[in-house]
Parts: sequence; structure tokens; C-alpha cells
Amino acid sequence: MHKPVSPPHERRIGFTLRELEVLRALVETGKTTTAAQRLGLSQPAVSRSLGQLEAQLGRQLFTREGGRLLPNEEALAIAEELGPVFTALQRIETRANHAPTSHSGALRVVAPPTIAHRFMPRRVARFTRENPELEVLFDVIASDILISAIAEENYDLGVIDTVPAHEGVRLEPLLATEAICALPRGHHLADKAVIRAQDLDGEPFIAATRRHSSRAAIDRVLERAGARPKFVIESSTTVATAEFVREGLGVALMNPFPIIHQLGRDIEVRPFLPVVPYRASFILPSGRPPSAAAMAFMSMVRASLDPSPYPSADR
Repeated sequence: MHKPVSPPHERRIGFTLRELEVLRALVETGKTTTAAQRLGLSQPAVSRSLGQLEAQLGRQLFTREGGRLLPNEEALAIAEELGPVFTALQRIETRANHAPTSHSGALRVVAPPTIAHRFMPRRVARFTRENPELEVLFDVIASDILISAIAEENYDLGVIDTVPAHEGVRLEPLLATEAICALPRGHHLADKAVIRAQDLDGEPFIAATRRHSSRAAIDRVLERAGARPKFVIESSTTVATAEFVREGLGVALMNPFPIIHQLGRDIEVRPFLPVVPYRASFILPSGRPPSAAAMAFMSMVRASLDPSPYPSADR
């Protein structure tokens, strides 16, 4: 016997919370780049969510004019209806964040070297103090090994600044940033407010090793601009790259997270165009839901993060 098909009026439209968050952010900001920064997403992810929402509705919600997205009457009406929904969600989140819950059991956290040494210790220490009955394991391993270790559920969560293509893991957004150009103090390019790809032609250049996903993106940007920097050295970590810049070996393009406010006076930084996006994310096993301790840790890290030190060409 065939299962009866539900009448159209009984079918549930599959809106996701993320799509509705994107709609609201676009109505308020008018720009996909700004909405992406606010939500901790990539610009393509924002555009994709909007496209999926419009496909569900069967009509367009925004028009593009002068580099901005202008909401039509329906988009404005939907956003107004969503106001009380997100207000309620905020109240629930606030109540959860202030609940006097101390976690027990174990939490296994992992990060690659730069994030582990320059971003994680203070936050792991705080979470450990707040949860004295919780046994915390904190490990430091290379990104490629980290991804496999998370997929195999050897750790509960990690923080990573690459986008892995692995079915065994899933990502939760933390921070979206854009590449900066790091210069030795007094470098002749420091006179520029923004460094452009063509400015690096012939410049001594410190590059990320080819195993980093950002290396291919940076190479493409330079090639399209016809810029041929003089590659002096390849470095496997952002910390080492910064030290080579400090020593005057050359300039570098790097992710400002998490070290921009730790570079010191011997290194100058400038925004870089065209934009090379980076995204820091929590990485979790896809085979099981996160524990209450893991969710509380992610919430604490997000609340502790001040995005203001991380420049964006959209600002």
C-alpha cells in the first residue's frame, strides 16, 4: 500500500534558523560582507543561505543597488515578524549562560600550535577554574592530524583556522577575518594605508608552506594581479612568519587571528586587497552531539572574544 501524500497545506516548509539569521542580518546591514562578519560566516555561506530561503519562498527578497542589498516589503515584513522570536532566543541563551552549572566528567580540547599557544591558554584556564570537578585535557597538534583525531573522536572539540573537507567532522563558526600584510617597522610600503597585491611585485616575501589552504588562495591573488614577489622563505606557523618579518627578511600575508595584538612595535600591519578570507571555527566529531561541557566551553570562548582587533576591509 502506498503511503498517502500529505496535502500541500500540511507540508512543513524547511526554513532553518541560520537562513532566518542571515535574512535579519542582511536587512539590518545591507551588505553580505558585514552580515558574514556579524554571524561568523563566509560571504559565500551568507549568499547561499539567502538563495536557499528565496528558493523556499519562490520569490526574491532583495534587490542589489550601488553595492548594497535593498530588502523589499516582504523581507522587511518577515524581519519584523522575527523580532520577537530572536528576542526570546536571546533570553533563553542568557539564562543558560548565567545558570550556575558546574560541569563534571572530562573535556578533551585540541588546537594547532599558533592558536594553542596564543589564544587558548587563558580561556582553558578560566573554564578549568569555573569547573573544578571537570577533568580537562588540552593538546597541541598540527592541523592535518587534528582533523583526523577529531573525526576519530579522540577529542571532544578543537579550534582551527582552516576549512577541512572531511565527512567525520563538522564546524561551528567562531570568527571571520581577512588577510593582513605584515611589514618590518620602517618598510617603504608602510606609507600606504592599504597594501594591494600589485604592491608586492618584486618584494622579499615570506610565504606559508604549501600544505596550508591559505597558500593556494594567496598565490591565486598574486598571480591575477601579475605580482611576483621574491620568495625568501616558507614558514609553517604564523608565529614563525611574524618573527621572520620582525627580523627584516621580508613582508608576509597572514591571518590576523589570533596574534595581531601580540606582534609588538617592530612589525607594522596594513589591510590587504583583494580580500583573502580566513575563518576560525570550532571543530567537532560529526558522529555524535557535543557534550554539555563542550557546548559551555564554546559559549564561553565566544563570549570572551573581542572581534575589534581583527581588521576587515569592510570597515
